[in-house]
Amino acid sequence: MATKLWEPSAERIARANMTAFMRKAEPVAGRSFTDYESLRQWSVEEPEAFWRLAWDELGIIGEPGSVVVDDVTKLPGAKWFPQGHVNYAENLMRPRPEDEEVIVFRGEDKVKRRLTYGGLKAEVSRFQQALKDLGIGKGDRVAGYMPNMPETIIAMLAATGLGAIWSSASPDFGVQGVLDRFGQIEPKVLVACNGYFYNGKTHDSLEKLATIAERMPSLEKVVVVPYTTDTPDVSAVQGAVTWGDFCAGKMPAEVTFEPLPFDHPLFIMFSSGTTGAPKCIVHGHGGTLLQQVKEHVLHCDEKPGDRVFYFTTCGWMMWNWLVAALAAGSTLLLFDGSPFYPNGNVLFDYADEEKMTFFGTSAKWIDAVKKAGLKPKDSHDLSTVRVMASTGSPLAPESFDFVYEGIKDDIQLASISGGTDILSCFMLSNPIGPVYRGEIQCRGLGMDVHVFDDEGKPVVGQKGELVCTKAFPSVPVGFWNDPTGERFHNAYFDKYDNVWTHGDWVELTETGGIIVYGRSDATLNPGGVRIGTAEIYRQVEKLPEVIEALVIGQDWDNDVRVVLFVRLREGVELTEDLVKRIKQTVKEGATPRHVPAKVVQVDDIPRTKSGKIVELAVRDVVHGRAVKNKEALANPEALELFGDIDALKS
Repeated sequence: MATKLWEPSAERIARANMTAFMRKAEPVAGRSFTDYESLRQWSVEEPEAFWRLAWDELGIIGEPGSVVVDDVTKLPGAKWFPQGHVNYAENLMRPRPEDEEVIVFRGEDKVKRRLTYGGLKAEVSRFQQALKDLGIGKGDRVAGYMPNMPETIIAMLAATGLGAIWSSASPDFGVQGVLDRFGQIEPKVLVACNGYFYNGKTHDSLEKLATIAERMPSLEKVVVVPYTTDTPDVSAVQGAVTWGDFCAGKMPAEVTFEPLPFDHPLFIMFSSGTTGAPKCIVHGHGGTLLQQVKEHVLHCDEKPGDRVFYFTTCGWMMWNWLVAALAAGSTLLLFDGSPFYPNGNVLFDYADEEKMTFFGTSAKWIDAVKKAGLKPKDSHDLSTVRVMASTGSPLAPESFDFVYEGIKDDIQLASISGGTDILSCFMLSNPIGPVYRGEIQCRGLGMDVHVFDDEGKPVVGQKGELVCTKAFPSVPVGFWNDPTGERFHNAYFDKYDNVWTHGDWVELTETGGIIVYGRSDATLNPGGVRIGTAEIYRQVEKLPEVIEALVIGQDWDNDVRVVLFVRLREGVELTEDLVKRIKQTVKEGATPRHVPAKVVQVDDIPRTKSGKIVELAVRDVVHGRAVKNKEALANPEALELFGDIDALKS
């Protein structure tokens, strides 16, 4: 039986945007809705009526046209609002009072800035005029190699307002990582900072930038944002000017918003896996906008005046998701740097000082706060925080407990999941429903999400593949440089015809919630039984000695054996007694099949720059296979720890 940890008050339900939308939907649907799930069922049974109502009620600026979708069963290939036009930037910059604060920024403890709506408009206008002078227009690429700071948002809005395509990476990417990504899409303009702050240290970017500019012939201009110093010397960077010089002489004017087809390319996102060159995923203006505003307004219950934070870099899709909160009338709270500098209280301090209402972070960060022994409930006010969101990896049931016991008891814990592939969520938060321990609350409105067993049949209460069986607006436009669409088709539609297969190993519960067990391509198959890696992590990471773990299946003796790598607290050694306790914990908390055949201590565990551990890359190293796209990793040197391990030879 699922354990209920929280439910909204009657007053909160009555005030929720979801409730108001439900009442608006009833006359359209010709029926009454008693709860969220009845509304969701209608939204997938009658997608044309739902998405038309969503466009109207979310106040989307643009022209929808008379057709919502040509054929919702075509996946891929359905055309949404084919007669319509829209501009993403125009919707994020919808009018509000000139003096209203729209962006607050913290660069660790080094930089604090604030920007009003009037200030944002002025800066977007000036930067956009400078882009126009370069001839930047529809379809041109403008890239950011930037921290999560105001200029990144300004440049993105200026470029996408013109119909140019925006793409970004964080400044901790190495030269090859940037070339692997931007080299494929050939931007004309690169916006970059002169350096950044992390963990109290200043890191220079100009040397890397000089090499990148030299090796990317498509670049016509490199615009350098002074961040770590006021007057950077950019003379060594080919085609470089400072932000101030680029915008010099431009007076604020009306911002241009080109009316664009619904599926006109908006963002190019990059896969973060290590199984080849990063895939360049193209997302459109309308689908991205409609989906993300639906999520912010309905699922996250954001209202004008809310103060929304997500800890993210510009190399993770959560940055693109976060900025869409502007279209909900929210104020963005940006943070760049280490979330543990100078200590683990820094984000909670920020929440109190800025009256944060939505606190977005990762499962790994919540676990790290717990393991650091912090109890923000006792040290901070947090009275304004209504929602804490978590994504990036499955949130363990024990972390659900910690949020309510250690952070705040009256809070909606919104575990959310979707990804770079759809720039939005398949399953996420429901502000009018309860939170159950270890479960994502619901499947998203308009998303016909199911769990398929090995025969391709929908199941409840069993583990299987996460799929979506009807088209939805944020299906990517396609992959860049994939003229036949073959790579795009193989990525998501190869397993089941006309069905999006996401690659997550999940369970749909009796409550209507979802439990994520990990990536389906990383599931383990000892004795031919599929096991999700998250099931093992949940048990192992209960032990105080274990900081984090990584599990793979090793091909062994015509079968697969489970191998567990553990990073232990400083000074702790992997003794026989600790190995026994690890195995016993897994056996009692999961099943005997989950118990690792081998437990190996390592000093570090490789992860992507957004914090995801890379099981497939480690599996390749253990089996002696080459790992590609190491530049996707925050700590690629950690992979070397997994090669030629004696304990895995017997």
